Amino acid sequence: MTPVGGALDWDREGQQWPLRETSRFVRSGHLVWHVQVLGPENAPACLLVHGTGAASHSFRGLAPLLAKDWRVFVPDLPGHGFTRGTRRRDLTLPGMANALSGLLATIDRAPAICIGHSAGTAILLHMCLEGQITPKKVFGINSALEAIPGNSILSPLAKILFFNPFTSGAVALHARLGGLVTRLLKGTGSTIDRDGIDCYRLLISHPSHVKGALGMMANWDLDPLIAKLSHIQTPVNLISAADDPMVPARVSRSAARYLPSGQAASVKHGGHLVHEVDPGVVFQIIRDDLNAPAAEPQNKRLAKKG
Repeated sequence: MTPVGGALDWDREGQQWPLRETSRFVRSGHLVWHVQVLGPENAPACLLVHGTGAASHSFRGLAPLLAKDWRVFVPDLPGHGFTRGTRRRDLTLPGMANALSGLLATIDRAPAICIGHSAGTAILLHMCLEGQITPKKVFGINSALEAIPGNSILSPLAKILFFNPFTSGAVALHARLGGLVTRLLKGTGSTIDRDGIDCYRLLISHPSHVKGALGMMANWDLDPLIAKLSHIQTPVNLISAADDPMVPARVSRSAARYLPSGQAASVKHGGHLVHEVDPGVVFQIIRDDLNAPAAEPQNKRLAKKG
C-alpha cells in the first residue's frame, strides 16, 4: 500500500520544534513515529494524543507540567508532523487506534492516564472500547465526539481533495504565501503564542502534513464509537471551553451523560486550543481530578436529580 507522502525533515524543519530535546524516533511496524518523552523514567505513563491537523507541539505547555509526576509520551499521529510511513488505513479511527496500540507495545508502556484533544479523545475512547488500553482515567479536551454539521458534504469533499495529487501542494503554497494559517487559527477562537503559530504555519506549509490531515477528515467515521459510548467502562472526564466555536461545550456534556463513568468539566475562556492558551488551568483540572476522592459518575448524579 502506498505511503501518504513523506514527512517533514527533522534535521531541517525540526530545528526549532518545541521540546526538541525530548524527541526520539521509534519504528513500530511500517511507521517511524516521532515521539516526545518527558518525566521520570520509572513514573507511571501518561499518553497525550493531539487532534486533526496538529502535532506534538500542541502539548508544549501541558506536557512539562505533567512530567513532574508522570512519564509523558507525546507522539505525532500518522500523517502528521514528523511521523513517517503513513498508509491510508492509518488515517481511519480504527487505524489510528491500531497504530497507537502498536507503538505502545513497541515501547512496552501501558498508560495509566490518557489525555486527548479534539479527535484525539475519540481515538483514546476507541482504544478503551477495544481493550487496547486500560487506563485508570481518560481526559478529553474539547473532545470531537459528534459528527460535524454538514459532514455529509465535508467528508466527500475531503475525499476528493485527498485523492487530488495537486491539492496538498496548493494548500501548502497558500499557507506559505497567504493568510491561511491566521484564518484557521482565528476559527479556533484561541489566541496562542508565537511558538504555536510558527509550528502551525510550518505544518500547514508542508504538503505531507496537509495530505495527512485531509486524509484523516476524509476517512473519519464517529458513528460506531458514539453508538457504543455506553459500553466504555473507563472513567472519563471531558473538559471543554465555553467559548470553543469549533466543538461546542454541549458536545462534551452530552457525551459524558452516555459514558457509564463520565464527568464533564468546563473553563470559561480559551477556545478550541485552550490547552495551548492556558495549559495551567487544564493541568489544574486534571491534577484536582486525580487527587480527589472517587466521585460518582455525572450521568448517575443527573439521574438522581431527575
